Formats: sequence, structure tokens, C-alpha cells
Amino acid sequence: MAKTNSGRFFEDYTVGETLHHAVPRTVKMGERALYHMLYPARHALYSSDQFAQTCGLPFSPLDDLIAFHIVFGKTVPDVSLNAVANLGYAQGRWLAPVWPGDTLRSQSEVIGLKQNSNGKTGVVYVRTTGLNQHDEPVLEYVRWVMVRKRNLDAPAPETVVPDLPKALSADQLVIPKGLDFTNYDFTLAGETHRWGDYEIGEQIDHVDGVTVEEAEHMMATRLWQNTAKVHFDTSARPDGSRLIYGGHVISMARALSFNGLANAQMIVGLNGGAHANPCLSGDTIRAWSEVIDKAETDAPGVGAIRLRLVATKGGDAFALRGDDGKYLPEVLLDLDYWALMPL
Repeated sequence: MAKTNSGRFFEDYTVGETLHHAVPRTVKMGERALYHMLYPARHALYSSDQFAQTCGLPFSPLDDLIAFHIVFGKTVPDVSLNAVANLGYAQGRWLAPVWPGDTLRSQSEVIGLKQNSNGKTGVVYVRTTGLNQHDEPVLEYVRWVMVRKRNLDAPAPETVVPDLPKALSADQLVIPKGLDFTNYDFTLAGETHRWGDYEIGEQIDHVDGVTVEEAEHMMATRLWQNTAKVHFDTSARPDGSRLIYGGHVISMARALSFNGLANAQMIVGLNGGAHANPCLSGDTIRAWSEVIDKAETDAPGVGAIRLRLVATKGGDAFALRGDDGKYLPEVLLDLDYWALMPL
């Protein structure tokens, strides 16, 4: 009897089933140190206990994207081990801070299936929840993945495509308990730009670039315990390349956005996202942002800002789509998110 697991294929999913993902993981300061080593991450709230305490928190939580990567990585063996590509995200909400010492686990509900016209692959939609050791949800999001079929003759399932709102409204965002930006130190944060200084429609070129190397992206993907074959096994892709984990691109672009958005301290909502084109070793990631919306919150001194974050591997700044409406070949990531910023 075989004891190994070759992963799920498209025909193995059923709408409505719940997937309980192995293995729970306790996260500590080591995750932060490695995260800040892998990316030029330097938002003050995630760097300094003292800064976090002046913002009303007991100490500095782990970076919001550490929570995302850990929760995401747990899902890979059950959702995307045999994926061709991770296609997009929606309805993401950070529901509680993750503190050093928390133990995270993940579970997902299959909410949609759609076989592709080629009969070789299909799209699986899942709603994933990350929970801590108290069974409290810390993060939830929807993602959809293109997955291979094992048996090409397997009948197509009934098509179910979930109705996903284009964006979260500001009142759906969860503000961490106690967060207070009335004593915010702009000098220590690194920039003077506050919520009121940004205009809807404004575009910001983040200027800097980072070239991705094979070793660092594989180290990052192992850190998040993401076992997807396309990130490690050169025989898993027709061109013999290792695909850079999309989350690696997200974290790199978010870190680069510090230059111009240093005070967009906490990501609390993920409205949508697309990995527009593959990222490969040797690509130099650059980033730009556009302000989509703004809203005040009930937390003292705290505003919410909705941003489009675009990562590219070259080309003109602020270029996104061609005349045909498709993403330009140099665009790697198009991410729509809400962040918290001092008023």
C-alpha cells in the first residue's frame, strides 16, 4: 500500500468540502528575522516594540504578510501541490494580530469548481481561514488555482463560480484592539506623509528594485513550508525553470513600497490580486502604487487607505495593460489592498 501522497488533482475536489491542513506551526521572532532578511521590510510597527506601544499595542506583532505566508503554506499540499498557477485572491481580511509564540493552522472550504475548455485542467476556488491556538481566526481569504487533472477522461463537475465582491468596504475591515495613532512618531516611521496627504488617483513610483535570485526564493518558500513542485523541481515546468512563489513577489513589492508609503503600516484587507505573469530568477522586481480609495475609521487617529500595488520586471512606470486589455508582459503582480495609516 502506497504511503506517499502525490497531491490532489482537479477531479478530487467537491464543492462544500472542508480541508483541514497539516501541520500547525508556532511562530516566533525567528520568522521576523528571516522575513526582514529576505525582503527590505522596515515598516516601524513591525520593527519596534517601543513604536508599537506608542501606537496602543502591547508590543510589535509579526508582519501581516508573515501570517499570510504561514497560513497559505499550510494549504499547498491539499490545494495547489499540482497547480499550474495560482490565479487570484479576493475577500482577504486580517482579523487579529499574530504575536510571537502563536501557533497557526489553516482550514479551507471548497467554494467553486470550473473545468477548463482544454479538459486537462480546472479552476478550484477555496476560502481559507487561519486560526491561532485559541481557535480564533486571524486571517481569511479566497483564492483560486488552476489544477491539473489526473484522469483526462474524468467527467467535468457542475460549474460553480462563487460571486466575489470586487472589494471590501471600509466598515468590513477589522482594526486591531487598542490601535491608536494619535501619538504617532513620523520621524521614527521614516516619512512625514500622512493619510490626508494622499489623493485618490495619485500614483507613486517606489523607485527601487531588487533582483530575485534562485537561492533566496527557495529559502523563502521553504520558510513558509510551501511545497508546490513548480517552485523547486525544474521538471515540473515545460521550460525547466523554477517559478518564483507569488507570495515572494507580494512581499518584495510591499517592502519596496516603503519608499513613498512608509506610514501605510498594517495591511488589513485584500480586495483582489492577480499574478499577471510568471516571475523567474534573474528578474528585477520594481513596484508602483495607486491610491484607489480612502476612509476614516473609528480608531483614534487611524485612517484606511486602499491601494493598488503593481510589481513589474521593467517597462514604463504606471503601465499596466496593453490596448487589448491584457496585462503587459512585464507586469508580475496587480494587488488591491487596504492598509491603516495615521490621519
